[in-house]
Amino acid sequence: MSARPFRFGASLINVGTSRADWQAQVRQVEDLGYDIVQVNDHLGMAAPFPALVAAADMTSLPLGVYVLNTGVLSPAYLARDVADTQRLTGGRLEVGLGAGYVEQEFTAAGLPFGTPGSRFRRLREVLEGTRDLLLAQPDRPLPPIMVAAAGDRLLDYAAREADIISFPITAGFGAGTPEEALAARVERVRAAAGDRMADLELNLFIAGVGDDLSDVDLSIVSAASGKSPEELIDLPGVLVGSPRHIADKLQHYRDTYGISYITVLQPHMATFAKVIPLLR
Repeated sequence: MSARPFRFGASLINVGTSRADWQAQVRQVEDLGYDIVQVNDHLGMAAPFPALVAAADMTSLPLGVYVLNTGVLSPAYLARDVADTQRLTGGRLEVGLGAGYVEQEFTAAGLPFGTPGSRFRRLREVLEGTRDLLLAQPDRPLPPIMVAAAGDRLLDYAAREADIISFPITAGFGAGTPEEALAARVERVRAAAGDRMADLELNLFIAGVGDDLSDVDLSIVSAASGKSPEELIDLPGVLVGSPRHIADKLQHYRDTYGISYITVLQPHMATFAKVIPLLR
């Protein structure tokens, strides 16, 4: 079976102070050679759905959310937002879902943070409820669904239910080296997916890029994850070296693990753009 072609996304953080600011950011994503404009979803960052609707007027690229916190969402309201965003963007939407990991965001929404088990169950309820509501509408405005997963239960579930599985920054934590931890998660997906594996797209979230360690700013991800930069620096989602070295590493990830979809956080998208032509 031939490998999927690479696909590259840039995950934008803030709309800026004006429509012109947002236009400039979206156009930069396209000019740098990315394949999809994505928007992050944390308090203090861009509101995903309005930002994507506005972006649809500025680019012909697909548009995605990386990723929504299902712990603070309801299927009814999410289905409404997804349906209308899918319509207003001409069917270009891709929706990413995660179980949520920032306790302060649950507190701000007036909801308990709960346990990993309760957050997993909530993701299932939101994904399945939203999907059912979208498929019940006459135009069936269901976009591709990505699930960001690192834990075993969520990986197994995503392998059965999602269109795209994303390995977040924490996917490199576990037994053995960071790459061995990632390899174990990919193998878990393969085992759970069975015959679906050929239809699944695998994504890797890139939190930092630089020519050497001193160039890699991990402050945003460190603050969001609670992990120190020292704990993050050796993970598969942190790429250090020349563009050629990074391209070779990503080629290895695709050839070995089937990871062909790469999402890069906004502060690193210009640096990473030098890698993209080497993998086309």
